[in-house]
Amino acid sequence: MKIVSNGVQLHVEQRGAGAPALVFLHYWGGSSHTWRHVIDALALSHRTIALDQRGWGRSPAATTGYALEDLANDAQAVINELDLESYILVGHSMGGKVSQLLASRRPRGLIGLVLVAPAPPSPMAVPLDVRQGMVHAYDTRESIIATVKQVLAPGSLAPEDLEAVITDSLAGAPAAKRAWPLEGSQEDISAALSRINVPVLVVSGEDDRVDPPAVLRRELLSRISQAQLVVLPGVGHLSPLEAPAQLATIITAFALGVTKQGLSLPPGNGEVALSPCIDCGVMRLAALSAGRARKS
Repeated sequence: MKIVSNGVQLHVEQRGAGAPALVFLHYWGGSSHTWRHVIDALALSHRTIALDQRGWGRSPAATTGYALEDLANDAQAVINELDLESYILVGHSMGGKVSQLLASRRPRGLIGLVLVAPAPPSPMAVPLDVRQGMVHAYDTRESIIATVKQVLAPGSLAPEDLEAVITDSLAGAPAAKRAWPLEGSQEDISAALSRINVPVLVVSGEDDRVDPPAVLRRELLSRISQAQLVVLPGVGHLSPLEAPAQLATIITAFALGVTKQGLSLPPGNGEVALSPCIDCGVMRLAALSAGRARKS
């Protein structure tokens, strides 16, 4: 499916049925394909929408328009075109920062926000020379493999997932590859976060070397009073590929919580421990989300 936003024909993948709908935004270097394992588990119970952000996947490049506002406008255009009445934004890394900005606008129909290894709202604390080097991280197969193994997923990916990452990263348009490390990652949207008025769940990998839990506690959770944090043991930055089953369970629980009215939990910003029992963990997260939904 193609949906036009500001002259760009965005590629959109849509599967499943059931409310609330789940709208997925990918990381810098990825595409809608990054979410395939998670969506495989969720499309049986939810309508899922995943888009290739401009310059990535099967969405064509634009010569300009890669600021966070542009990417948020693209996501909003997809939501408007599909006339979603009730949906949850699920944003990963760069897509997480875009989701924060979009949620701060309080768009009609948004009922929850899941931020997966999100870039924080404040500027990335990385020197310019390092960010200039990031521009070339996806130039070749060899540089992509090194980036994955050294930074994104040190615990390794399944061979087919690594190949998918290589394909996505090589396909990125030069303008899109430059825009995030040099511009988008440095935008400061911290002030906007106080306007977010829906339940928020932040999912972080314990071994994330890009946006580790400590950074998210300081830069993100401190600015969203209703946010809760889940830390995935032994997982790096690419949790949609490293731990898709866990992530799907967490999203299912959150969606259940924000739509279910009979559960409650004492208020308070903090962390949620994952139960080894999936059903128990789902119910605990559902109770948390329902309690936060009634407070917002």
